[in-house]
Amino acid sequence: MDLLTVAVSGTTGTGIDGNGWQVLHRAWLERLGGDMLPYVTGVLLSVGVLGYVLSGIKHGRHGRLVRNATVLRSAVLVTYFLLLSLNLWCIFADLGTVAEDFVIALTLLATGAWGLIVTKRRIPIAIRAEPRRVLAVGAHPDDLELACGGTLAKLVDARHEVRGLILSQGERGGSRDARPGEAKNGASFIGLTELQVHNFPDTRLDTMGNEIVETIEAAIRDFKPDVIFTHSAHDQHQDHYAVHKATLRAARAHHSILCFESPSVTRDFDPSVFVDIDGYVDVKVEAVLSHRDQAGKPYMTPERVRGMASFRGAQAKNYSAEAFEPVRLLGSAIGDL
Repeated sequence: MDLLTVAVSGTTGTGIDGNGWQVLHRAWLERLGGDMLPYVTGVLLSVGVLGYVLSGIKHGRHGRLVRNATVLRSAVLVTYFLLLSLNLWCIFADLGTVAEDFVIALTLLATGAWGLIVTKRRIPIAIRAEPRRVLAVGAHPDDLELACGGTLAKLVDARHEVRGLILSQGERGGSRDARPGEAKNGASFIGLTELQVHNFPDTRLDTMGNEIVETIEAAIRDFKPDVIFTHSAHDQHQDHYAVHKATLRAARAHHSILCFESPSVTRDFDPSVFVDIDGYVDVKVEAVLSHRDQAGKPYMTPERVRGMASFRGAQAKNYSAEAFEPVRLLGSAIGDL
């Protein structure tokens, strides 16, 4: 007799009477002391997995350490919501030995299978013996993710320290209120230790040359980066070009500057440094998608991001890559990427 039947047997017209509660409580204890432990364990396991996965949806670091993290996360949620329901059903209803054994086996099999899948899908990380400091300088809140998000994530995972500097809030191209927060979300997802978002006037950064140079100089003095990433001189967006010039002035004594590829670069963009981002394309896509205020723009789509990574990968004789123009580059400063 299942627990629901026991409860009904002790009801009156207005609900379960005192005797019914006693009967239900006694039946519950008998079942708990007998064969209910596997299902309680299944419930706790399901709740634990669901809690862990749901906590990572808002850009948790564990959410980007495997390939196809978004798809896998959705599949795991569906699996464990189903297992939670089945195990609860076994607790409250007597389904029979065969059905209950099937639920136990399914819970164990699904947990083992997902553990194996996640392990196989983990992105390989190469830990470097000498951690470096990397500073990425961009004009707008989404520039770093679009141009070098895969490279920055790979550097973070290799235990290098990466910081970001954004010079405007991008208010002419979107919401002043939303975009700085989205930049923080993207930086947190990638793993940057710090992101500064300044409020120089969007689309008019060229009018603030000296102030922007001083801001970049201050960041360089404070952080002492080994490598600096910034916009290319071959970029038709006036803000990107202004940040490029300001960075070169601010880092005039620095030995390693790489210029990344924004969607607005011209045909003269001529990269000779390529970083293998195989395994990090999905990370880059999800970081770009964190900029919801910019959704709908052609260069913000997963298809465009994947296409650029594939194109540059083909040039580098690899699967996926991001491309850079070196202003100058000291080999020991960046190591083996």
